Amino acid sequence: MTGEEARPFRVACIQVNAGNDMDHNIWRALDAVRRARAGGAELVLLPENVVMMEFGRERVLAQARREEEHPALTAFRDVARETGAWIQAGTLAILGDDGRASNRAYLIAPDGAVAAWYDKIHMFDVNLSAEESYRESDTMRPGDRAVVADLPWTRLGLSVCYDVRFASLYRALAQAGAGVLSVPAAFTVPTGQAHWHVLLRARAIETGSYVLAAAQSGLHPRERRTFGHSLIIDPWGTVLADAGEADFEIIHATVDPAQVAEARRRIPALTHDRPFTGP
Repeated sequence: MTGEEARPFRVACIQVNAGNDMDHNIWRALDAVRRARAGGAELVLLPENVVMMEFGRERVLAQARREEEHPALTAFRDVARETGAWIQAGTLAILGDDGRASNRAYLIAPDGAVAAWYDKIHMFDVNLSAEESYRESDTMRPGDRAVVADLPWTRLGLSVCYDVRFASLYRALAQAGAGVLSVPAAFTVPTGQAHWHVLLRARAIETGSYVLAAAQSGLHPRERRTFGHSLIIDPWGTVLADAGEADFEIIHATVDPAQVAEARRRIPALTHDRPFTGP
């Protein structure tokens, strides 16, 4: 962190409805970043799978790219230099050596450098109904490393979508100094309606952190639907902005690191861990 530490700063979460045309998705994401920056955002956050929403192992892997060859990563680095914004570039499918890809979140600095990256740890392997099931681990290789990165004003803890159900990850990020938690997502409609707001507010309250969750929304290829409702939540659990169900929306709010310190002073739960035995 620099001399700007603890200064309030503006953030924007971008909500999109990505399809399976990568070039179009990149163009739309870059336009949205420029709009968010023009609206005063110093940190801009994009959703999970921001440049490619496909379904099925073969289709997803056909669109994955090696990190050094991914056109979206190059484009996001360029637009960071152009706009002077910090960009949490949602996630990209980065092809690995074992026939799978990593669902990788990037933090890009205003000079275009990759400041940090994080591979989604928890895989979405669920059977929601007889008609709707997901086996993310067939396609994606899980990460094994929690990541906290320095911003000029605070520290950012990186996570992705299904991670939000694993509170211990967020506690570890907060105890490592993160005052802001990013959760780019492509949440399903059934789970979103039941759990999205509750889980994200809980992660903010438990850790005394801001939660910034940029999300996919609407109908995607292969009849997949996502819930939308990109959220910005303060350390007391108050929703500062909600994008609703729009296919495209940009929400803004001010993040004040002093509010993180105040929430943690009022309820210092992060310092109250105690060992226990059992069950």
